[in-house]
Amino acid sequence: MSNSATASRELPLAGDPLACCVPLAREPISAEQAVGVVPLLKAIADPARLRLLSLVLSHEGGEACVCDLLPYFDLSQPTISHHLKVLHESGLLDREKRGTWVFYKARPAAMTALGDLFTSSS
Repeated sequence: MSNSATASRELPLAGDPLACCVPLAREPISAEQAVGVVPLLKAIADPARLRLLSLVLSHEGGEACVCDLLPYFDLSQPTISHHLKVLHESGLLDREKRGTWVFYKARPAAMTALGDLFTSSS
């Protein structure tokens, strides 16, 4: 992915309500924050996408392409690619094209923000 494409993809995420959400147990989130968080939660609410996210996170080097993930599913390559696209568009995964393959890697900021969302306050 080019630097300009990467920068344009990151700009909307920098203002994403998830990035500034406080843990749910600390204070109630606003209606605006809830609207921002729901697409991310919907993206991982699908069993195949949750497994894909887990497989990418746990894959050697923390990144994987569709060819690495196909053996774990009884789904077609286009279906796996669709699920990865949903995870990417929700802001949970970054992707980088290398030749004919697209490699996916979890966005550290998104993983931290999701984890922090469910952390109980001290």
